[in-house]
Amino acid sequence: MTVNEQERAELLETLALHRYFLTSAAQGLTDEQARATPTVSALSVGGLIKHVSAIEAGWASFIVDGPAAFGTSGETGWSPDAFTMTSSLEETLAEYAATAARTEEIVRGLDSLDASHPLPEAPWFEKGASRSARRILVHIVAETAQHAGHADIIRETIDGKKSMG
Repeated sequence: MTVNEQERAELLETLALHRYFLTSAAQGLTDEQARATPTVSALSVGGLIKHVSAIEAGWASFIVDGPAAFGTSGETGWSPDAFTMTSSLEETLAEYAATAARTEEIVRGLDSLDASHPLPEAPWFEKGASRSARRILVHIVAETAQHAGHADIIRETIDGKKSMG
């Protein structure tokens, strides 16, 4: 296994682990529980999964299509209802699984994790910056891990079940 193949495998393995933590917070929940916001925030387990799926899908498309993946606005998958589960939990989880499979296919098909695209012009991106596939994967891992922790706290608030620790 080459260094690039090993790095790719390790990044995908780490992402899969954090996806597991995120989705395990939803196991056994009803749609109503998955939409519940039992903490002081407006976050729900289902809404977090929906959000992470949308963010991952947007950045995975960026790896392939560059700034065109975000259209003319530079949006990366965020919308006012980004954290609101609008379909069933089963459908939300299926969409996330499809997103994960697509991301893994894209990453496995890359010649190099050094492949890079310029970021679209937007107030939230530094002017003239670009992102490599590697940096995007690290961002997706971080986003997933952060929200898996949020989901774990919400799940524990709902019924005491913990997916981590």
